[in-house]
Amino acid sequence: MKIAVFCASSNGNDEKYINEIKSLGEFFAKNNIELVYGGGKVGLMGAIADSVMENGGKVYGVIPEKLQEKELAHTGITKLKVVKNMHERKADMAQNADAFVAFAGGAGTLEEIFEVWTWAQLGFHSKPCVFYNTNGYYDSIFDMMKNMVKEGFLKQEYFDMLIKTDDKDELLKAIKEYKAPTQKWTK
Repeated sequence: MKIAVFCASSNGNDEKYINEIKSLGEFFAKNNIELVYGGGKVGLMGAIADSVMENGGKVYGVIPEKLQEKELAHTGITKLKVVKNMHERKADMAQNADAFVAFAGGAGTLEEIFEVWTWAQLGFHSKPCVFYNTNGYYDSIFDMMKNMVKEGFLKQEYFDMLIKTDDKDELLKAIKEYKAPTQKWTK
């Protein structure tokens, strides 16, 4: 199984995040889960890649030329693919992953997970989308999503299709048992 992880290119302000992403990387490697990620060597991105590699796992990175030129590319992984731009990076990651996990991050992390979640709602794929909610990081976003449902801009089933957890075993179980809802425009 290959899982794409979207996460920060910085470490954040609390060591909980770096410790948990390293633990997640170790968990992936020990459960034969291959990491698909943005190809960077910095921040949480670099930490999960290093952890998977240190524990005998496989890591596939996809990085745009512009970021590679800034010497941010991780060269110590199983395979690094350099693409022209962010659109190609996201398309490649989406094609090669069996599931998507958002760990703590900023605007880029949110943009990536929201895009694949939208694609799932529209039926472009039927892969699970996960918010790995370390330290309650995504609680306020879940509140916003609940308000979207309340106000009629998001169907409850599309909020419910998201896997929301901070537990590695629960994450893996939920991904394996995932059943995609009916596509948005086929009802």
